[in-house]
Amino acid sequence: MFDIVSAGELLIDFAPSINKADKELTFIGNPGGAPANVLAMASKLGLKTAFIGKVGDDVFGKKLKKTLEEQNINSSGLILSKEFPTTLAFVSYSPSGDRSFSFYRKNCADIMLKKEEINLSLIDECSIFHFGSLSFTDEPCRSAVLNTIDYAIKKGIIISFDPNYRPLLWPSEKTAVEQIKAGCRLANILKISDYEMELVTGIADFEQGSAKLLSYGPEVIIVTAGEKGAFYKTAKSSGLFETYKVKTIDTTGAGDAFFGAILSQFKGKTINQIKDFSEAEWKRIMNFANAAGSLTTTRQGAIPALPSLNEIENLLKQNQ
Repeated sequence: MFDIVSAGELLIDFAPSINKADKELTFIGNPGGAPANVLAMASKLGLKTAFIGKVGDDVFGKKLKKTLEEQNINSSGLILSKEFPTTLAFVSYSPSGDRSFSFYRKNCADIMLKKEEINLSLIDECSIFHFGSLSFTDEPCRSAVLNTIDYAIKKGIIISFDPNYRPLLWPSEKTAVEQIKAGCRLANILKISDYEMELVTGIADFEQGSAKLLSYGPEVIIVTAGEKGAFYKTAKSSGLFETYKVKTIDTTGAGDAFFGAILSQFKGKTINQIKDFSEAEWKRIMNFANAAGSLTTTRQGAIPALPSLNEIENLLKQNQ
């Protein structure tokens, strides 16, 4: 039995690094991909997890498979393709620290996942199925993941969705919004950034924007807002919680760590129990997740930067 199974992109994130001796720009490759990052955080917090996806049967793909196994993520659903290479992403930073991405993804493995390659028995054994909108940018991956979501819904499994919008990977903003809305309508739990919420709803206000998102179908809305913290909303309650002050060096994977920590707190719960959590319970969960996300920014990379339970608890104690 798995607590969480996710499907989607698994790739190498290349982050810039300046050699102080000769000031030459180089790139350091780290394992990444939002659906896998979420699992890695949940796994680090003791949950049983499994990943479904496709990478190249190349040096990068083999590194990614090994990384999943090192993170105690079941890799039996990972396909190594001899035909298509592993997807690569290059991260760059503005002077203010904001990230931008360049992707090498056309005809790459993650978007070439076919529905007949998915081991649906992994879904039979899970409590939560998690996906992101990047699975919807191209075929055949879109149909493969939609088929898996449909299978999970019929099994009564909780569906979790994080749009993780990357403009360069979509043919147009309009198409992206349409596909993100489609994902929202399939989900029980939606994690979305403040920027994505405004993009999809046209509303910047947390209360009003999340209320609009609830009308699409999810029972739980989680809105991340960087330094401003994170906001939750259900039909019964809502609240905004501040993040923690840390020495930030890289924000890659922080939102995924945050959401992996959120999902870890839903272990053994039904969606009806989750949406009926008290305000005190949501406060505990949101503070825990904010600590996980904040700590992830203190190290470079996504999966390599994820904090331990002990680090999260220590940060919480320091801020009591």
